Amino acid sequence: MPAEPDFDALSTPVAWADADGRIAGANLACARWLGISGKRLAGLPLAALEFEGEALARLLAEQPARDARLRRLPLAFPGAEAPRFADVALSQREGGGWWLEAHPVDEFPGEDPAVALPGALAAALKGLAHELRNPLAGLKGAAQLLARRVDDDSSRELTGLIASEVDRLTALPDRLLAPAPARPFEPLNIHAVLERVLRLAESDAGWAVRLQRDYDPSLPELHGDPDRLTQALWNLVRNAIEAGAANVSLRTRAEHGVRIGDAAHALALRLDIADDGRGVPEALAERIFLPLVTGRAEGSGLGLALAQQVAREHGGSLAYRSRPGHTVFTMLLPMPQENA
Repeated sequence: MPAEPDFDALSTPVAWADADGRIAGANLACARWLGISGKRLAGLPLAALEFEGEALARLLAEQPARDARLRRLPLAFPGAEAPRFADVALSQREGGGWWLEAHPVDEFPGEDPAVALPGALAAALKGLAHELRNPLAGLKGAAQLLARRVDDDSSRELTGLIASEVDRLTALPDRLLAPAPARPFEPLNIHAVLERVLRLAESDAGWAVRLQRDYDPSLPELHGDPDRLTQALWNLVRNAIEAGAANVSLRTRAEHGVRIGDAAHALALRLDIADDGRGVPEALAERIFLPLVTGRAEGSGLGLALAQQVAREHGGSLAYRSRPGHTVFTMLLPMPQENA
């Protein structure tokens, strides 16, 4: 089946049809999600992917001039025993035909898995929060005592880092249980947040990993929660380190005319975290942002779920592309309208 440029690098299932409504191609994520080879989709009517009902067929017949969306549409290859559910975005291709983009919602029907944690996990987090508070308070007290005994800037910076990280860890279980931001957003410099993340990475990995900065110094201030963004970005960098990366790059750029979900933004921050580690296991590609999903025996499976949750709290998105030796996680965050 012919492949559109770069679409196989996307983790989101995408298919495209000709002017007659027959599938002309699909990316690898779409074929994997439907559980078939891409060649079997070629020539199939796009409407035939709907497992039951005619919502997709009616929408195609209406020839909508603008993007249209269908929520929780049951999709499957004809003959499949059970459907997969997805929020579907349908748009017209230039020159005729259709794009179909599917955002799977199978795993937690009726809920957004990025913001709704299972009941068992919530109970475990409540217990964890209770058990952590006393030892973390002791660590913070020790860091404050140590800060009074040192007289060089480097040691004071490290004791300050310990104290701030203790505060963040103390609040983390409660923030996982209550995803809404706990405090109003404030103007912040994203590069100050990234420098804090890099300081944590240097303390964690030492000289084993080369950390590279590729910043756009002209970026305006962002409105957000610096602690939450630090947590999210540190999770992404730590995942790269634990995936065996020798090089990790943090890159910031301005993006103009960006659509994030259903909203259009004149200006957004694009933040790429790239590494040369092992990459995302193919078996986890469709579920990597779900809680408790991990490719490491010692992993918790919470880091990426929380990172995506933080991106959404800020009105943004988190996506990735991955192959062995090259993985890039991209966070898009809208800039305030006055900066646009």
